[in-house]
Amino acid sequence: MSRLYKTIEPSVINDEMLEEAVKKQGPTGRAGQIAQLEGIDFKDVHHLQLDYRNILKIDNLWQFKILTKLQLDNNVIEKIEGLNTLTNLVWLDLSFNNIEMIEGLDELVKLEDLSLYSNRISNIENMDLLVNLQIFSIGKNHISNLETIIYLRRFKKLRTLNLAGNPVCEDERYSMYIPAFLPNLMYLDFRLIDKTTKEMALEMHRSAVANLVYHEDVAFKKLEKNRLQEEELALHKAAYVEYLNGPGLFNTMFTEDLEARKLLLLPGVPEFVEIYKVEFTDICQKLFEYGLKGYDNREKELEHFLECLGEAIEDNQQRGVKVIKEFEDKNKEHFNEIQHITESQVLESRIRYFREEIDQLWSKLMNLEMQLVDQLEESTREFERNISEMVSTYIENVQALIAQCRDLENHHNENMLEIAMSSYDKMGKNEGEEEMPEELRALFIDKDTVINTVNASHDLHLLKIDNQEDKMVTRANGWVTDMIEKLHTDEINRNRKRVLEIYTYVSHWRDELDFLELQDMS
Repeated sequence: MSRLYKTIEPSVINDEMLEEAVKKQGPTGRAGQIAQLEGIDFKDVHHLQLDYRNILKIDNLWQFKILTKLQLDNNVIEKIEGLNTLTNLVWLDLSFNNIEMIEGLDELVKLEDLSLYSNRISNIENMDLLVNLQIFSIGKNHISNLETIIYLRRFKKLRTLNLAGNPVCEDERYSMYIPAFLPNLMYLDFRLIDKTTKEMALEMHRSAVANLVYHEDVAFKKLEKNRLQEEELALHKAAYVEYLNGPGLFNTMFTEDLEARKLLLLPGVPEFVEIYKVEFTDICQKLFEYGLKGYDNREKELEHFLECLGEAIEDNQQRGVKVIKEFEDKNKEHFNEIQHITESQVLESRIRYFREEIDQLWSKLMNLEMQLVDQLEESTREFERNISEMVSTYIENVQALIAQCRDLENHHNENMLEIAMSSYDKMGKNEGEEEMPEELRALFIDKDTVINTVNASHDLHLLKIDNQEDKMVTRANGWVTDMIEKLHTDEINRNRKRVLEIYTYVSHWRDELDFLELQDMS
C-alpha cells in the first residue's frame, strides 16, 4: 500500500461524504434498495471506511455512536482529533497520513487494533488509557530512541507490534532489546518471536530488566497507595467527616491562630495544650466513626428503597405485558379476519367491537400505571419520613459531639486566661520578667491587652468548631433535599415515559382501524 499523493485540495468530513460512504458500504440487492429509500441512520453504523479521500481534518463523526471500526488511511490528516465520542471503537487505521504526534485517543478505551503506519511520529506517548490494545502498528515513522519502546510495557495485552521502517530498527541492540523488555509480545515486525529468542534476549538484558521491574513495582505500589488514599478520602467526604480521624480540626484551630503561638511561650502552656489536643482529637475520632456509621446506614436505607422500587416497577411491567399478550392472543386473529371483510355493515360492526377492545386495553394499562404511581408515591412518602428522621437523629448526635468540642475549648480558654493573668500579675511584681521572650512581653502591656489576646484566640477556635458543625449539618440536610428531589424527578420522567409507551402502542392499533375504515369508504 502506498501513500496517496495530494492531487486535489484537501477535503473535510461532511454529511455528504459520510452518506456516500455509508451507502457504499451498506447492503446490496433488494435490501440495499430499501436502505437507499429509507436511509441509514449513522448511529446504527458499525464500520466506516473513509480511506483515499484527501481528508485533512477528522471531524463530524459524533453521530456514529456504536462505530467499532474506522478506516482513515491514505489521507492527509495532520492531527489525531475528533474521535472522543467514538467510545466503542475497537479497530482504527490512521496509516499513510501526515500525523506528527500521538494524541486524542484517551476516550478509546476499547481499542484493540491501532495502525499509525507511515506517518511522521517520533515518540510513542499519550496512550495510557488504551488498556485493551493488542495490535499496534507504528512502522515507517521517525522513532529513533530505543528506550521509547519501554513505554509499551504498560499494555499487558499487547501481542503484535510493528516498528519496521523506523530509524530505531537500525540500532544493533534492537532485535534482542524488544523481546527482553516486552516479554508478552508474540509478533514483532510480522515475525513470530520464538521461545529461544526470548530466553536469549532476557539473559542478555537480565540486570536492566530486573532493575526496571523493581522500579515499576515501587511506582505501582505508590500509585496504588495514592489510589486507596483518594478512595478513602472520597468516602470520608461523602460521610462529611474528612480529616476528623486525627488532629486535623485541632491543628487548623492552632496553625491559623497567631495569638495562640505567642501564648504557647507562657510557662506550662505547651503541656496543657498537648492534653487539650488529645482530648479534643478523641472527640473528633468519635465524630468520625459516627459519621461513617451514619453514612453507611443512609446508603443501606436508600439501597433497600431503590431495590423495592425496582421490584414494584418490574412487577407492574410484567402485569402490563400480560395484559397486552392477552389482548393480542384474543384479537390478532380477529383483526386479520377484519382485513378480509368486504361487507360494509359487518366491517363497521367488527371495527366498532375492536375499538371497544382497544379502549379497554387503554383503560387496563392506564389503571395499572395509576396503581403503580399510587404505590410508589406511598412508598416514597414512607421513605422520606424514615430518611428524614434518620438524618435528624444523625444531626442531633453530631451537634452533641460538637458541643463537647466547644465545652473543651471553653475550659481551655478559662485555663489559658488564668495562666495569662497569673503571668501578668507576676510581671507586675517583676517576677520572671527577665525569662519572658520579647514577643510575649509585648502582650503584657496592660490587663485588657492580655484578656483580648486570649479571647481572640478563643473566638478563632470557636469559629473553626462552628464551621465544622455547619458543614456537616448543611451537607446532611442538602443530601436529603437533593436525593428526594431526584426521586420525584425520576418518577415523573418514568411515568411520562410509560404513558407515552402505552399511548404509542394503543395508537398503533387505532391507526390500523382508521386505515381500514378509510379503505372501506373509498
